[in-house]
Amino acid sequence: MNMRRFYLFGFLLLLSFDTVSQLSFKLAANHAIPLVIAPSWLFRVATAPWIYGAVLGYLGAFVTYMSLLRHAPVGAAFAASHLQVVSVILVSAWLFHERLSLAELLGSALIVGGILVLSTNKSDTRHADSAAALLTDDHPGS
Repeated sequence: MNMRRFYLFGFLLLLSFDTVSQLSFKLAANHAIPLVIAPSWLFRVATAPWIYGAVLGYLGAFVTYMSLLRHAPVGAAFAASHLQVVSVILVSAWLFHERLSLAELLGSALIVGGILVLSTNKSDTRHADSAAALLTDDHPGS
């Protein structure tokens, strides 16, 4: 698999895990109402399937992000990891019928634009290669 496909697949997988975890937390919070600090409430929250979706989403996102950081330029990987803000806003509008404000739409456009600009920056590749050389056992200083 070439690196461009690897990055695309990895970032889409990361986006999916992050989005699922955030939406699962929203559904778990809805299930947790009314908030009562009592053993019965804790049991109700702990047995809600959405809690497990959130935990699995975070674990999947962590593993995916660590795999991406091993190969992708740090700047682009960090920026792309925040694309879930846009996906959560859009899916929440569709799934929970939440209204989108003009500020949310403009902010989402800026996030996507920034990620596109960072993903085309070729200088990140040189820095990532330098950093990778420092971290490998082949480096003369190690």
